[in-house]
Amino acid sequence: MTELDAVTLGREFFYHAVLLTTPALVVSLVIGFIISIFQAVTNIQEQTLSFAPRILALAGLFVVTMPWLMQMSIYFTVQMFSRAAQAGH
Repeated sequence: MTELDAVTLGREFFYHAVLLTTPALVVSLVIGFIISIFQAVTNIQEQTLSFAPRILALAGLFVVTMPWLMQMSIYFTVQMFSRAAQAGH
């Protein structure tokens, strides 16, 4: 394995990590922003108020995106195993 191969593997790992985590981060950010606006308008300063809607939104997101998440994870894993097999020769 050359340095270029190691850099390529690292780049692909971080690309897939960002790709898989971005939907959850975006949903959590949007829900947090909406809850913050709601708290500012109603003067409710309860810090734990944002946790339940975030958890519910993320659970719904994972139910919807789980096939895609699994497909991407399996693709990456198969790709890594095939590269490991090629490096063993």
